[in-house]
Amino acid sequence: MSEDPIPLTSSSHGRVSGKSWKAPKSATFRTQCSAGHKSTFEERMKKTTKDNAAKKLETELKEEKHADKQRRREITMERKKAAEERRRLEEDKAKMGARKAARLRRKAGRTKKIHG
Repeated sequence: MSEDPIPLTSSSHGRVSGKSWKAPKSATFRTQCSAGHKSTFEERMKKTTKDNAAKKLETELKEEKHADKQRRREITMERKKAAEERRRLEEDKAKMGARKAARLRRKAGRTKKIHG
């Protein structure tokens, strides 16, 4: 009695599914993988190096722009402080002038010529 063995597919590891409506699963092909898995390690490292260089340049440009903005803000604040100081000094000067004039008026009122 020579019975021929039943051929089994290698992908199912000797198991046969009882669900005839389900397609058997197969190994993943590299054509379906992402581009990162298809490329070699050296290519990925080159891409990473290039991306890091671009990111570094972008960061430097952003920092430079921020520093310029900060510098302009400082200049504006200094100008505002100077203008406020000038305005305050003028007010004090006017106030001192008024006080001196009032003192002179009081002093003038004490003379006998005015009071007669």
